[in-house]
Amino acid sequence: MKKLAHDLRTTFPDMKGFSYTNLNYMLAFARAWPDSNYPTVVGKLPWSHNLVLLTKLKDTETRLWYAAKAIENGWSRNVLAMQIDTAAHTRLGAATTNFSDVLPKPDSDLAVQSLKDPYKLDFLGLGDAAHEREIERALVEHVEEFLLELGAGFAFVGREVHMQVGGDDFFIDLLFYHVRLHRYVVIEVKKGKFKPEHLGQLRFYLAAIDGEMATEGDAPTIGLLLCQTKNEVVAEYALRDENKPLGVAEYQLTESLPENLKTNLPTIEQIEREFENPGRSGD
Repeated sequence: MKKLAHDLRTTFPDMKGFSYTNLNYMLAFARAWPDSNYPTVVGKLPWSHNLVLLTKLKDTETRLWYAAKAIENGWSRNVLAMQIDTAAHTRLGAATTNFSDVLPKPDSDLAVQSLKDPYKLDFLGLGDAAHEREIERALVEHVEEFLLELGAGFAFVGREVHMQVGGDDFFIDLLFYHVRLHRYVVIEVKKGKFKPEHLGQLRFYLAAIDGEMATEGDAPTIGLLLCQTKNEVVAEYALRDENKPLGVAEYQLTESLPENLKTNLPTIEQIEREFENPGRSGD
């Protein structure tokens, strides 16, 4: 391959792209799509996107999934790589919801595919000890990253959105509008483990928005409760007889380190010894 790269550059000195690395990528592309009629979605993507698919993914089905989503959502090369690194294909549509029971098709299917589980919020730079209000404020400060994690179709309306119902004041934690579903989406963040009683306030917010804010062209509001952990069975039972479209999903503030990396990290004692004996590090 190196000789071929040299010969091509010599024969076509005015043409670029014949480096040894590029030729290997071309070969990998040909092997990934042996049929000359390779999928349309692949052909619509820039070469840099295809390199991401080739280098980060092994199986054809997953490559096609990300290729289609990249076109659908207009992902840049870096965003595509980030979506692959966070395994978006395993999280999309994985939230616990009652959409299939309370929403008509095809709205229910689209709504299910609009939610993830878990949501990766490590871009906030917060640890697991962060309080609910801290997380909400950070989500607004990093709203672009949060919208990217939420997925296509979400538009940010506001935080602590004021509503007056029967003369009483209420403030909705996080309010979004989904332009494909044509409905408001209320997101509440809860610290710790999911509890069925968490749905009470969220249910009220949905009813209030439908009654006071939504217009004739808006479909019923959806609620999403984000918690650190949830018991899947408890969440399913909590949603079983619910008549409002609600979903429950987990969020992750920080990624846990792989075990092999943990074992390679120096202990406090080792770090202290290094400071006590700085000259030994160069031995």
